[in-house]
Amino acid sequence: MKKKFITNLALLLFLNLLIKPFWIFGIDRTVQNIVGAGDYGFYISLFNFSLVLNVFLDLGITNYNNRSISQHHHMLAKYLSNIVVIKFMLAIVYLVISFSVAIIIGYSREQMYLLLFLVFNQFLISFTLYLRSNISGLQLFRTDSLLSVLDKGLMVAICSVLLWGNITKAPFQIEWFVYAQTCAYVITTLTIFGIVLTKSGKIRLSFELNYFRIILRQSFPYALLVLLMSTSFWSGLVILERILPNGQEEAGIYAQGNRLLEAVSMFGFMFAGLLLPMFSKMLKQNEGVTQLLRLSTLMLLVPSLVLAIVSLSYRDEIMGLLYHEVHQHTSVIFALLMFSFIGIGNTYIFGSLLTANGSLRKLNIMAIIGVLLNITLNLILIPMYHALGMAIATLATQIYTGAAQILIAKYEFKLITNFPLLIKLILFSAAVFFITSLSKNLPFNWMFNLVLVVLVSFFFAFLSKLISVKGLISILRNE
Repeated sequence: MKKKFITNLALLLFLNLLIKPFWIFGIDRTVQNIVGAGDYGFYISLFNFSLVLNVFLDLGITNYNNRSISQHHHMLAKYLSNIVVIKFMLAIVYLVISFSVAIIIGYSREQMYLLLFLVFNQFLISFTLYLRSNISGLQLFRTDSLLSVLDKGLMVAICSVLLWGNITKAPFQIEWFVYAQTCAYVITTLTIFGIVLTKSGKIRLSFELNYFRIILRQSFPYALLVLLMSTSFWSGLVILERILPNGQEEAGIYAQGNRLLEAVSMFGFMFAGLLLPMFSKMLKQNEGVTQLLRLSTLMLLVPSLVLAIVSLSYRDEIMGLLYHEVHQHTSVIFALLMFSFIGIGNTYIFGSLLTANGSLRKLNIMAIIGVLLNITLNLILIPMYHALGMAIATLATQIYTGAAQILIAKYEFKLITNFPLLIKLILFSAAVFFITSLSKNLPFNWMFNLVLVVLVSFFFAFLSKLISVKGLISILRNE
């Protein structure tokens, strides 16, 4: 299973590095620079509003389905026949709830118009993720890897034409950005649906009330967990936009610092996408998960530590490179959010293990505390420090959730604390911090210094055997 994890992770990384950095830094960043922080903040606050409520599109069905199909491949056709109908029913529920809440909190007609497209996009994203859960559940990881970049590849193509194709004399509008996403998601959804049908064979769409009740009852803990985690992660932007007079501008400032976090989070999401079905299958077959858990943790944690420390030291230079106009707090927001990825990375690893194990009750209790912590901190800090206050709240919440899931996994699986490894990680972090501080005094361009620090840091990681080249090669040669 370790060999399968390494080979498919390598394919995922290659494909995503091929497409998604250009989407984030070439397209998304360019759009924000063109339309400005205000218009982009208008978009991003609505986007996150639709994201927080999208749990009603799924109610945990995708995670439940992934785990179930991983353990029972023969159930694909039956599950697909019923769940497709359920997903469309939930789309109606999501639409009604989203616009009801939007009316209550006082969104304008202009915001409602854009929200309609964003709600439709969220449905397409949710439906696509459900369809892909069938493919990964069947252990077809290479196919799933190729499909994982299809939507972003299409969006890059469409937005490139709109931004640089000179097909219109009018300046680029933030609405065009949303329309381009809609077109890409429609094509992606239809493509993946066709592939899933070739694997399931002929299906008959049906709605069985008893089956619907069983699915919702069994998936409810997953739904609650997704709702709580997404609320703790994204609700701050809604609070930011609503309670401050210049809320849209502050949301745009936060988005500047958050862009690189979104970029690296996609790599954590790749780990989770591979690990959930793998852990589910291994636990079903009573296989030990400790080795895969340690391997995946170090492969994500070591780069996270390097990234966080380097981002702290070179925060001003990186933000100045990315944006035409940089707010005075953007660099600090960026540095804080990069450190929060340490907690987010642990969530992707240990959360996948605990979800595969069915430890939903403990995860939901942890998530409830996280939501209360996040909302409380946001309500206290945002009026005082605006977007910077939200970044502080995000860091505190993500470190808490990451640490809590490690403790839950330690209890559930009787994991023994590896103190020598823990000390090695602390010494490695101190060494990277020291090297990064020294690099600021080198008489070279800062980008050369940054690359040099990263290379030296990973050399130390290999030297200290936090990441073992020999071990990786042996895994690839022998299952």
